Amino acid sequence: MSERAILLSGADVGALEAEYVLAALRSGWAAPAGPDVDAFERDLALLAGVDHAVAVSSGTAALHLALLALGVGRGQTVLVPTLTFAATANAVVYTGAEPYFVDCEPGTGNVDVDLVAEALHRLTRQGQPIGAVLPVDLFGRCADYTRLLPLCAEYGVPVLEDAAEAVGAAHRGRPAGGFGAAGVFSFNGNKIMTTTGGGALLTSDERIAARCRYLSTQARQPAVHYEHTDVGYNYRLSNVLAALGRAQVRRLDHLVGRRRELRERYVKAFASRPGVELLGADGSVDDAQANAWLNVVVVDPDLAGWRAAELGAHLARQGIESRPVWKPMHLQPVFADARRLVAGAAERLFADGLVLPGGSALDDADIARILAAVDEFLAAWG
Repeated sequence: MSERAILLSGADVGALEAEYVLAALRSGWAAPAGPDVDAFERDLALLAGVDHAVAVSSGTAALHLALLALGVGRGQTVLVPTLTFAATANAVVYTGAEPYFVDCEPGTGNVDVDLVAEALHRLTRQGQPIGAVLPVDLFGRCADYTRLLPLCAEYGVPVLEDAAEAVGAAHRGRPAGGFGAAGVFSFNGNKIMTTTGGGALLTSDERIAARCRYLSTQARQPAVHYEHTDVGYNYRLSNVLAALGRAQVRRLDHLVGRRRELRERYVKAFASRPGVELLGADGSVDDAQANAWLNVVVVDPDLAGWRAAELGAHLARQGIESRPVWKPMHLQPVFADARRLVAGAAERLFADGLVLPGGSALDDADIARILAAVDEFLAAWG
């Protein structure tokens, strides 16, 4: 019998999650409301260090609602990292605003704050209304909010933190999801913690939280009949899925810790190889406080003698999933005409980066199999 496939980041659920979900089902609250939703929102607000959380159907929905609550709409521009998943840019388009793509730091993949400063200057000089800056905490490492927040405040532009990949991470001791006017989490099946699908809006601004909660429930007015004065959305999270999330919150330290252990194994596996490094593994405070959601090996083919794609092909033959780094948004056909400020860093990471498995559900045998396949590949190249 062939060995089972090893996924990049499979869901890590077990007995505790089953217990919570069964209790929610037995409670009769099988609806997009209920005590588990309320409790999950309290858990998430505490986790992000904010006053309010609104649990919704996806991280993308949370981004959409947050942008609307910030007043983003047609005629405005939102600064978006070019190195991200499409959902970040798509949410901007949902509002009628225009994404403006900004390149990344080559060492972390996070948005380049110097280029953000240049973009803000350019757009302001042109008289272009800027609705928000939307940094992404890429692969579970927070963006440089120490520099980014005062910069955006100088221009009077709100920051919306896309922390979809960063649950459990922190920047200088402050938890992800709590930076800027609002932040968002994602609980997709491949994230650090999951509700199978789902997300959350996080904020300490009561007005933003209330607006997002209102819009997420079809913008229903408080009347005995169905009364609507705005167009709303069916974005609320199910009580049953919220119960699953509550169990995951209680296991979060373990989920993050397991991923960090595997990341250290990768760092050691590639340490002696010229031209090969783990993205963001720079020994900084932010490196130590990243959640290691996914591990990206970056290969300089001129120094290493091989390409990242060749390692990926070798792993695939062993039944081990890997994937290129996000294809930059400015290279996507759907955004071919979008404005951008790029210097080539994201394109190089796309060409030379490979995402390796990092899920907390991987057992010791899985990890040994991955590392053996990596060692076998490296040995073939001397």
